Amino acid sequence: MKIAIASGKGGTGKTTLSTNLAGYFAEKGEVILTDLDVEEPNSGLFIKGEFVHKEGKYNMIPEWEQEKCTLCGLCQEVCNFHAVIQLVDQIMIFPELCHGCYACSELCPVDALPMVPKKMGELNHFQKDKLTFVESRLDIGQEQAVPLISQTNEYIDKHFHKEALKLYDSPPGTSCPVIEAVKNADFVILVTEPTPFGLHDLKLAVDTLKELKKKFGVVVNRYGIGNDDVVNYCKKENIALIAKIPNSRRIAELYSRGELIYQKIPGVKHQFEEIEKYIFTNI
Repeated sequence: MKIAIASGKGGTGKTTLSTNLAGYFAEKGEVILTDLDVEEPNSGLFIKGEFVHKEGKYNMIPEWEQEKCTLCGLCQEVCNFHAVIQLVDQIMIFPELCHGCYACSELCPVDALPMVPKKMGELNHFQKDKLTFVESRLDIGQEQAVPLISQTNEYIDKHFHKEALKLYDSPPGTSCPVIEAVKNADFVILVTEPTPFGLHDLKLAVDTLKELKKKFGVVVNRYGIGNDDVVNYCKKENIALIAKIPNSRRIAELYSRGELIYQKIPGVKHQFEEIEKYIFTNI
C-alpha cells in the first residue's frame, strides 16, 4: 500500500504526521518512509537510522556537438520547453528548462544533440529496525524537483517488495512536484490547520486530488487554534475527517527536539489509531 501525506500549503504538519505514522506502523511491521520534499527534506531530523546507501541522481541533458550540426532548426521546433534555442550559427542549451524528454536528441537527423548526464541531487537510504527511511535532496541551484522525485519513486519500487507499507512525505502545494509525488499513491492524507489560510489551500489540494481521481482524507493538525470552518467544509463536501491532532505546547517542545510525539502523548497516539483504522478499513 502506498500512502502519500500532502497539504495545500507548507507548515501544516506533513513531516510531523509522516514521521510519526512511520514510527507507529513500524512497531507492527515493515515500513518504508520516503521524503519526496526534495527541495527541503527534513524527515531525517526525526528518523535516526543507520546509514545504508548513497547514490547520486542525474538528469539527462542534450549537449550540442557543433561539428555535426547542420543548423536545420528542428531541435528548437520540437522543444516544448524552450530549452533549445538556435541563434544564427549556434545552438544554445538551457539545462534549467530541459525536461529530459529526448525529443531534440532523438529527432536530430545528424545526432548532433546526444544526451549526457548532469547531476541534480543525491539519494540517501537509512535503516532503523523495521523502518526504512529514504530521502532525496536537490543540489543547490537545481531548478526542477520532478525528475528527482520520479527517480526516487523508481528506487523505492525497485528495492522494496510490494507487501511493505510505503509512506511518502510529499512537497507542499498543488504544483508539478506534488502531482509527481502522489500520482501512484493508493491513498492521500491531506494535512491542514483550522485557519483561513489552511482552509483556502485545503480546497486547492482537494480540487487537485479530485482531478487526479485519488482517494483521500483529511487530518486537522493544531486543532483548537482557529475555528470550525475546516471541519464544516469537510462535512459539507462529504470528505472523510480522519483525525484531529490537538494544538499543544508539549507537542511543539517534542517537535523542536526532533522527537516523535505519538509515543509520549496518549491522546495523539489515539488519533494515529483512528488513522490506522480508517486506512485499513476503507482502502
